[in-house]
Amino acid sequence: MSQFVRICSQAELPAKGEVDEFTVNGRALCVANVDGRIAVLDGVCPHEEGPLGEGIIEEGRVVCPWHGYAFDPRTGVSQQDPDLKAQVFESVVENGELRAKL
Repeated sequence: MSQFVRICSQAELPAKGEVDEFTVNGRALCVANVDGRIAVLDGVCPHEEGPLGEGIIEEGRVVCPWHGYAFDPRTGVSQQDPDLKAQVFESVVENGELRAKL
């Protein structure tokens, strides 16, 4: 059963318009700050396993640094291929921590 786990402190969150990579229980996660809204995605790009947490935000999407695949941070759907989807995790910032349901 999935449960909320701590990803990072609120102070460690990426700045607006940026992404960062965190590792939790051996799993890479991409934390994106899109227009002030925090999103947590699987850190491995579903296209060719690039590091999403090392990407950028462009036009409200998380863009993988390897091949430029762009993903909607709310749904995970790829702009280039609607059948390709990054996993998005339910998350919350409370009590000074980012927690996600993994």
